[in-house]
Amino acid sequence: MLPRIADSLSFLYLDMVRVVQDDTGVCAQIQVDEDRTDTVYIPTAALTCLLLGPGVSITTRALTTLARHGTSVVCTGAGAVRAYAGILPDSLTTHWLEHQVTAWADPQQRLDTAVRMYELRFGEDTVPHGTSLAQLRGMEGQRMKALYKLLANKHGIGRFRRNYHPDQWHQQDPVNLALSAANTCLYGIIHAALLALGCSPALGFVHTGTQHAFVYDIADLYKADNTLPLAFSLHQSTNPEQEARRKFREDLRLVRLLPRVIRDVQTLLTPGADTDDHDSEPRDTPLVRLWDPKTGPLPAGVNYAPDGG
Repeated sequence: MLPRIADSLSFLYLDMVRVVQDDTGVCAQIQVDEDRTDTVYIPTAALTCLLLGPGVSITTRALTTLARHGTSVVCTGAGAVRAYAGILPDSLTTHWLEHQVTAWADPQQRLDTAVRMYELRFGEDTVPHGTSLAQLRGMEGQRMKALYKLLANKHGIGRFRRNYHPDQWHQQDPVNLALSAANTCLYGIIHAALLALGCSPALGFVHTGTQHAFVYDIADLYKADNTLPLAFSLHQSTNPEQEARRKFREDLRLVRLLPRVIRDVQTLLTPGADTDDHDSEPRDTPLVRLWDPKTGPLPAGVNYAPDGG
Protein backbone atom coordinates (compact mmCIF):
# COMPACT_ATOMS: atom_id res chain seq x y z
CA MET A 1 0.00 0.00 0.00
CA LEU A 2 1.32 3.46 -0.90
CA PRO A 3 2.11 5.91 1.93
CA ARG A 4 -0.55 8.44 2.87
CA ILE A 5 0.06 12.04 1.84
CA ALA A 6 0.50 13.17 5.45
CA ASP A 7 3.37 10.69 5.90
CA SER A 8 5.15 11.41 2.62
CA LEU A 9 8.40 13.23 2.00
CA SER A 10 7.97 16.92 1.18
CA PHE A 11 9.53 17.69 -2.20
CA LEU A 12 12.55 17.07 -4.42
CA TYR A 13 14.04 19.73 -6.71
CA LEU A 14 15.94 18.71 -9.86
CA ASP A 15 17.73 20.67 -12.55
CA MET A 16 20.02 19.79 -15.47
CA VAL A 17 19.08 16.07 -15.40
CA ARG A 18 17.12 13.57 -17.46
CA VAL A 19 14.34 11.73 -15.61
CA VAL A 20 13.61 8.26 -16.98
CA GLN A 21 11.91 5.00 -16.02
CA ASP A 22 14.05 1.87 -16.10
CA ASP A 23 13.43 -1.71 -14.96
CA THR A 24 13.97 -0.72 -11.32
CA GLY A 25 12.08 2.57 -11.03
CA VAL A 26 12.19 6.26 -11.84
CA CYS A 27 15.68 7.74 -11.79
CA ALA A 28 17.50 10.97 -12.58
CA GLN A 29 20.44 10.62 -14.97
CA ILE A 30 23.21 13.16 -14.42
CA GLN A 31 25.73 13.61 -17.25
CA VAL A 32 29.03 14.17 -15.41
CA ASP A 33 31.24 14.01 -18.51
CA GLU A 34 31.33 12.28 -21.89
CA ASP A 35 32.17 8.90 -20.39
CA ARG A 36 30.25 9.02 -17.11
CA THR A 37 26.55 9.25 -16.24
CA ASP A 38 25.46 9.05 -12.60
CA THR A 39 22.05 7.64 -11.69
CA VAL A 40 19.97 8.65 -8.67
CA TYR A 41 16.71 6.81 -8.00
CA ILE A 42 13.66 8.83 -6.94
CA PRO A 43 11.27 7.45 -4.26
CA THR A 44 8.14 8.35 -6.21
CA ALA A 45 5.72 6.37 -4.02
CA ALA A 46 6.84 8.27 -0.91
CA LEU A 47 7.31 11.69 -2.52
CA THR A 48 4.71 14.44 -2.35
CA CYS A 49 5.99 16.80 -5.02
CA LEU A 50 8.67 16.76 -7.73
CA LEU A 51 9.98 20.16 -8.82
CA LEU A 52 11.53 20.20 -12.30
CA GLY A 53 13.90 23.12 -12.78
CA PRO A 54 15.67 24.43 -15.91
CA GLY A 55 17.42 21.83 -18.04
CA VAL A 56 15.25 18.87 -17.00
CA SER A 57 13.76 16.42 -19.50
CA ILE A 58 11.39 13.65 -18.49
CA THR A 59 10.01 10.62 -20.34
CA THR A 60 6.40 9.56 -20.67
CA ARG A 61 7.05 6.31 -18.77
CA ALA A 62 8.45 8.28 -15.83
CA LEU A 63 5.44 10.62 -15.80
CA THR A 64 3.13 7.60 -15.90
CA THR A 65 4.74 6.20 -12.76
CA LEU A 66 4.50 9.57 -11.01
CA ALA A 67 0.81 9.75 -11.94
CA ARG A 68 0.16 6.23 -10.69
CA HIS A 69 1.76 7.09 -7.35
CA GLY A 70 -0.08 10.40 -7.03
CA THR A 71 3.08 12.53 -7.01
CA SER A 72 2.46 16.14 -8.01
CA VAL A 73 4.78 17.63 -10.62
CA VAL A 74 5.74 21.31 -10.67
CA CYS A 75 7.72 22.76 -13.56
CA THR A 76 9.80 25.77 -12.52
CA GLY A 77 11.70 27.88 -15.04
CA ALA A 78 13.85 30.97 -14.86
CA GLY A 79 12.35 33.51 -12.50
CA ALA A 80 10.46 30.76 -10.66
CA VAL A 81 7.65 30.83 -13.19
CA ARG A 82 5.41 27.94 -12.24
CA ALA A 83 3.33 25.47 -14.25
CA TYR A 84 1.54 22.77 -12.27
CA ALA A 85 0.80 19.27 -13.45
CA GLY A 86 -2.13 18.03 -11.41
CA ILE A 87 -2.56 14.30 -10.88
CA LEU A 88 -5.84 12.80 -9.68
CA PRO A 89 -5.85 9.04 -8.97
CA ASP A 90 -8.94 7.15 -10.18
CA SER A 91 -9.43 5.73 -6.68
CA LEU A 92 -9.95 9.18 -5.14
CA THR A 93 -13.38 9.96 -3.65
CA THR A 94 -15.19 13.31 -3.87
CA HIS A 95 -15.86 13.58 -0.12
CA TRP A 96 -13.74 16.67 0.51
CA LEU A 97 -14.45 18.19 -2.90
CA GLU A 98 -18.17 18.15 -2.09
CA HIS A 99 -17.52 19.93 1.21
CA GLN A 100 -15.37 22.50 -0.61
CA VAL A 101 -17.94 23.18 -3.34
CA THR A 102 -20.76 23.50 -0.79
CA ALA A 103 -18.83 26.12 1.19
CA TRP A 104 -17.58 27.92 -1.93
CA ALA A 105 -20.96 28.19 -3.69
CA ASP A 106 -22.77 29.91 -0.80
CA PRO A 107 -21.61 33.56 -0.27
CA GLN A 108 -22.08 33.46 3.50
CA GLN A 109 -20.33 30.11 3.93
CA ARG A 110 -17.54 31.34 1.69
CA LEU A 111 -17.05 34.43 3.88
CA ASP A 112 -17.19 32.28 7.03
CA THR A 113 -14.46 30.04 5.59
CA ALA A 114 -12.31 33.08 4.78
CA VAL A 115 -12.76 34.31 8.37
CA ARG A 116 -11.64 30.91 9.69
CA MET A 117 -8.54 31.17 7.50
CA TYR A 118 -7.60 34.51 9.03
CA GLU A 119 -8.26 33.22 12.54
CA LEU A 120 -6.00 30.23 11.87
CA ARG A 121 -3.23 32.71 11.10
CA PHE A 122 -3.83 35.39 13.71
CA GLY A 123 -5.66 33.56 16.50
CA GLU A 124 -9.24 32.80 17.43
CA ASP A 125 -11.71 35.65 18.01
CA THR A 126 -9.39 38.16 16.31
CA VAL A 127 -11.96 38.99 13.63
CA PRO A 128 -14.91 41.10 14.86
CA HIS A 129 -18.39 39.85 14.02
CA GLY A 130 -19.72 41.29 10.78
CA THR A 131 -16.31 42.00 9.28
CA SER A 132 -16.43 42.11 5.47
CA LEU A 133 -13.91 40.48 3.16
CA ALA A 134 -12.54 43.90 2.19
CA GLN A 135 -11.91 44.66 5.86
CA LEU A 136 -10.23 41.27 6.28
CA ARG A 137 -7.84 42.12 3.45
CA GLY A 138 -7.02 45.43 5.10
CA MET A 139 -6.34 43.71 8.43
CA GLU A 140 -4.07 41.20 6.72
CA GLY A 141 -2.18 43.95 4.89
CA GLN A 142 -1.46 45.81 8.13
CA ARG A 143 -0.27 42.64 9.86
CA MET A 144 2.02 41.71 6.96
CA LYS A 145 3.56 45.21 6.88
CA ALA A 146 4.23 44.94 10.60
CA LEU A 147 5.82 41.49 10.12
CA TYR A 148 8.04 42.76 7.27
CA LYS A 149 9.21 45.64 9.48
CA LEU A 150 9.86 43.32 12.44
CA LEU A 151 11.93 40.86 10.41
CA ALA A 152 13.82 43.65 8.61
CA ASN A 153 14.77 45.26 11.93
CA LYS A 154 15.77 41.89 13.36
CA HIS A 155 18.25 41.27 10.53
CA GLY A 156 19.37 44.89 10.16
CA ILE A 157 18.12 45.24 6.60
CA GLY A 158 16.30 48.53 6.83
CA ARG A 159 13.12 49.00 4.84
CA PHE A 160 11.89 45.95 2.92
CA ARG A 161 9.47 45.92 0.02
CA ARG A 162 8.11 42.74 -1.54
CA ASN A 163 9.09 42.72 -5.20
CA TYR A 164 8.30 40.02 -7.76
CA HIS A 165 9.05 40.78 -11.39
CA PRO A 166 10.07 37.68 -13.42
CA ASP A 167 11.43 39.88 -16.20
CA GLN A 168 13.80 41.54 -13.68
CA TRP A 169 14.58 38.40 -11.71
CA HIS A 170 18.35 38.77 -11.37
CA GLN A 171 18.05 42.41 -10.29
CA GLN A 172 16.18 41.57 -7.10
CA ASP A 173 17.68 41.48 -3.61
CA PRO A 174 18.48 38.15 -1.86
CA VAL A 175 15.43 38.30 0.43
CA ASN A 176 13.00 38.56 -2.49
CA LEU A 177 14.83 35.83 -4.41
CA ALA A 178 14.82 33.49 -1.41
CA LEU A 179 11.16 34.22 -0.65
CA SER A 180 10.06 33.48 -4.22
CA ALA A 181 12.03 30.22 -4.27
CA ALA A 182 10.69 29.07 -0.90
CA ASN A 183 7.12 30.03 -1.82
CA THR A 184 7.40 28.00 -5.02
CA CYS A 185 8.23 24.92 -2.96
CA LEU A 186 5.41 25.69 -0.53
CA TYR A 187 2.89 26.06 -3.37
CA GLY A 188 3.95 22.70 -4.79
CA ILE A 189 3.48 20.96 -1.44
CA ILE A 190 0.06 22.55 -0.86
CA HIS A 191 -1.01 21.68 -4.42
CA ALA A 192 -0.05 18.04 -3.91
CA ALA A 193 -1.87 17.88 -0.55
CA LEU A 194 -5.07 19.32 -2.05
CA LEU A 195 -4.97 16.83 -4.91
CA ALA A 196 -4.46 13.97 -2.44
CA LEU A 197 -7.59 15.08 -0.58
CA GLY A 198 -9.52 15.39 -3.84
CA CYS A 199 -10.10 19.15 -3.48
CA SER A 200 -10.10 21.56 -6.41
CA PRO A 201 -7.06 23.89 -6.44
CA ALA A 202 -9.12 26.39 -8.45
CA LEU A 203 -11.96 27.07 -5.98
CA GLY A 204 -10.43 29.57 -3.58
CA PHE A 205 -12.18 31.45 -0.78
CA VAL A 206 -9.95 34.54 -0.71
CA HIS A 207 -8.11 34.29 -4.02
CA THR A 208 -10.01 33.85 -7.29
CA GLY A 209 -9.56 33.92 -11.05
CA THR A 210 -6.75 31.34 -11.24
CA GLN A 211 -6.51 27.55 -11.36
CA HIS A 212 -4.45 27.69 -8.15
CA ALA A 213 -6.61 30.03 -6.04
CA PHE A 214 -7.14 27.51 -3.21
CA VAL A 215 -3.41 26.69 -3.27
CA TYR A 216 -2.63 30.36 -2.54
CA ASP A 217 -5.33 30.48 0.15
CA ILE A 218 -3.84 27.56 2.09
CA ALA A 219 -0.21 28.56 1.49
CA ASP A 220 -0.89 31.96 3.09
CA LEU A 221 -1.58 30.16 6.37
CA TYR A 222 2.08 29.15 6.70
CA LYS A 223 4.20 31.87 5.08
CA ALA A 224 4.56 34.00 8.21
CA ASP A 225 5.94 31.05 10.21
CA ASN A 226 8.00 29.36 7.50
CA THR A 227 9.03 31.05 4.27
CA LEU A 228 9.25 34.68 5.48
CA PRO A 229 11.66 34.11 8.41
CA LEU A 230 13.73 31.82 6.19
CA ALA A 231 13.98 34.40 3.40
CA PHE A 232 15.06 37.21 5.73
CA SER A 233 17.71 34.97 7.30
CA LEU A 234 19.31 34.66 3.83
CA HIS A 235 19.66 38.41 3.23
CA GLN A 236 23.44 38.06 2.83
CA SER A 237 23.41 34.84 0.81
CA THR A 238 25.25 34.68 -2.50
CA ASN A 239 22.91 31.94 -3.76
CA PRO A 240 19.59 32.62 -1.99
CA GLU A 241 17.40 30.48 -4.26
CA GLN A 242 19.34 27.26 -3.75
CA GLU A 243 19.83 27.85 -0.03
CA ALA A 244 16.14 28.66 0.42
CA ARG A 245 15.07 25.35 -1.14
CA ARG A 246 17.54 23.32 0.92
CA LYS A 247 16.85 25.02 4.25
CA PHE A 248 13.10 24.95 3.67
CA ARG A 249 13.19 21.20 3.03
CA GLU A 250 15.29 20.67 6.16
CA ASP A 251 12.89 22.76 8.25
CA LEU A 252 9.90 20.78 7.00
CA ARG A 253 11.27 17.68 8.71
CA LEU A 254 10.92 19.49 12.03
CA VAL A 255 7.60 21.31 11.59
CA ARG A 256 5.79 18.32 10.01
CA LEU A 257 3.90 20.59 7.64
CA LEU A 258 2.03 18.00 5.55
CA PRO A 259 -0.03 16.53 8.44
CA ARG A 260 -0.83 20.09 9.51
CA VAL A 261 -2.00 21.03 6.01
CA ILE A 262 -4.33 18.03 5.83
CA ARG A 263 -5.75 18.76 9.28
CA ASP A 264 -6.22 22.49 8.61
CA VAL A 265 -7.99 21.94 5.27
CA GLN A 266 -10.36 19.45 6.87
CA THR A 267 -11.05 21.86 9.76
CA LEU A 268 -11.74 24.74 7.37
CA LEU A 269 -14.17 22.72 5.26
CA THR A 270 -15.95 20.97 8.18
CA PRO A 271 -15.92 23.43 11.12
CA GLY A 272 -16.79 21.88 14.45
CA ALA A 273 -16.13 18.32 13.29
CA ASP A 274 -13.56 16.10 14.99
CA THR A 275 -10.84 15.73 12.36
CA ASP A 276 -8.81 13.33 14.52
CA ASP A 277 -10.94 10.45 13.27
CA HIS A 278 -10.89 11.58 9.63
CA ASP A 279 -9.02 9.45 7.15
CA SER A 280 -7.76 11.91 4.56
CA GLU A 281 -7.52 9.11 2.02
CA PRO A 282 -10.35 6.64 2.77
CA ARG A 283 -9.78 3.17 1.41
CA ASP A 284 -13.24 1.60 1.69
CA THR A 285 -15.49 4.29 0.20
CA PRO A 286 -17.47 3.21 -2.91
CA LEU A 287 -15.79 4.69 -5.96
CA VAL A 288 -18.99 5.47 -7.87
CA ARG A 289 -22.49 6.30 -6.62
CA LEU A 290 -25.65 7.68 -8.19
CA TRP A 291 -27.02 11.08 -7.23
CA ASP A 292 -30.67 11.47 -6.24
CA PRO A 293 -32.11 14.88 -5.19
CA LYS A 294 -34.63 13.28 -2.79
CA THR A 295 -32.95 10.27 -1.22
CA GLY A 296 -29.31 11.25 -1.57
CA PRO A 297 -26.51 9.05 -2.97
CA LEU A 298 -27.53 5.60 -4.15
CA PRO A 299 -25.39 2.52 -4.87
CA ALA A 300 -24.17 2.14 -8.43
CA GLY A 301 -24.31 -1.10 -10.39
CA VAL A 302 -27.98 -1.67 -9.50
CA ASN A 303 -30.86 -2.02 -11.98
CA TYR A 304 -33.51 0.44 -10.78
CA ALA A 305 -36.14 -0.55 -13.38
CA PRO A 306 -39.61 -1.14 -11.81
CA ASP A 307 -40.50 -4.79 -11.28
CA GLY A 308 -42.38 -6.12 -14.20
CA GLY A 309 -41.49 -3.10 -16.34
